[in-house]
Amino acid sequence: MEDESIQDYHLNILDIANSFESLGEKISDEKLVRKILRSLPKRFDMKVTAIEEAQDISSLKVDELIWYLKFFEITVNSKTNKKGKGGIVFASSFDSDETQGNHEDDEDMSEH
Repeated sequence: MEDESIQDYHLNILDIANSFESLGEKISDEKLVRKILRSLPKRFDMKVTAIEEAQDISSLKVDELIWYLKFFEITVNSKTNKKGKGGIVFASSFDSDETQGNHEDDEDMSEH
């Protein structure tokens, strides 16, 4: 699961839930949500905590949870891909302003 996407993980969970249902045991959304939250890899710990604090887990649907997790996964992946480029540009822009003695922004801030 560590490298598995949330979409693939969701499909596996649905297969398992469908297997239980075909054997005559329906698993409730609440039980599935709780099991999913417990079984996610460490990279989702921050999001799991946020969901548990902000949502009523007993009424959260599996599809809603998966949507939150997909959005989180996309956000983290896009930040990771941009991290190197954005940090370098910002650092060199910041360094060049200071070395040139450009403190116009500081004066503007002190006036307000």
